[in-house]
Amino acid sequence: MGFLRRLGWYMVGLSIGIVFLVFFLKKKSGGEGMDFCYFPNCRVLKDMRSKPISFGEAVPEAYRDTLMVKSILADGNVDFGKSDTKAEPCKVYYVSKKIADQNMELQVRNCQEELIVEKTALLD
Repeated sequence: MGFLRRLGWYMVGLSIGIVFLVFFLKKKSGGEGMDFCYFPNCRVLKDMRSKPISFGEAVPEAYRDTLMVKSILADGNVDFGKSDTKAEPCKVYYVSKKIADQNMELQVRNCQEELIVEKTALLD
């Protein structure tokens, strides 16, 4: 009798744990707003995506496409070696991504309230 009682309590605890695990994994994998960013690249890009985008005067009209910028900010690579993460009041980041067999690089100023795209460049 003692073993069956302990097995029953074990099964109750296990089932509650599985329900919580399924709930959190569903939230993490679904598009419901929960995003777990642990690495610096992911955290910087997530911060940039949360701000309105504006363009500097040096950006040509052909590259003033917010969909392209959002695509780069969705899964681009931040070059922390070139970036100035200590600049005040806006930090300067270089973000690159391969788009249609070309490497596109953005120089962006990450300010408190907005994101300013300063330069765009095609890399080899």
